Amino acid sequence: MIDLYWTVIPVLLVHYYGTHPYGFSNQWRSTIVILLTWIWSIRLTHSYFRREKWQWGAKEDWRFCDMRPQYGKHWWWASFFAVYVSQQVFLIGICLPMYAIHSVEKTWGMWDVLATLVCLSGIVIAYNADTQLNEFVTRNNTLQQLGSPAIPTLETGLWRYSRHPNYFGEQLWWWGLALFGWNVGHGWTFVGALVNTLTLAYVTILVERRMLKQEKRANAYKMYQKTTSVWIPWFKLSPTEATKDKTT
Repeated sequence: MIDLYWTVIPVLLVHYYGTHPYGFSNQWRSTIVILLTWIWSIRLTHSYFRREKWQWGAKEDWRFCDMRPQYGKHWWWASFFAVYVSQQVFLIGICLPMYAIHSVEKTWGMWDVLATLVCLSGIVIAYNADTQLNEFVTRNNTLQQLGSPAIPTLETGLWRYSRHPNYFGEQLWWWGLALFGWNVGHGWTFVGALVNTLTLAYVTILVERRMLKQEKRANAYKMYQKTTSVWIPWFKLSPTEATKDKTT
């Protein structure tokens, strides 16, 4: 159930900082960041419930399922500190640019425009990537019900140019927020986005290891890894070029 905190806490924090009696900010910057946070939250909430078939906590995250047997009887307290408490601290840290925005009354400028565009780009990319992934999973479920073989790998749309375009879009959002913080003289607030990027890099490794453990998808996914960028969308290599690059 920790995923839902990510859709709620940032919204609460941005309003907390925006309405704090000791806070002050440029009205345009404050309003736009609050609006962007709401758009981001709605996008993430919709993605969560769509993925869960519009049910509340119907299934446990596969990463937690994998962790459970590792800790055995110690799972209850290990998960409490390693997963839940740590993510509360994580959420505060990654939202620090919201504090910076509401502690400086700097005039709105071009860097704010750029930060806004980065945030919006991240939201749009993440939404489209999640939508394409949901359609792919739904299509495969239908094929399996009909007794037809499933498509092993999603390689169309944004997924043709990046193996994890949804992660890329999410990172753009947080780095765009960090750019707002840097612009008002609080460059140190980028630390939250950096830690989030490093964490998501580790999650990417876990996801890809899981894909390679699935016998029916392993070979196709290995070729997908060779021909397609990890995060940043880029031109796809042909299988011949990928093999040539590996041998040279």
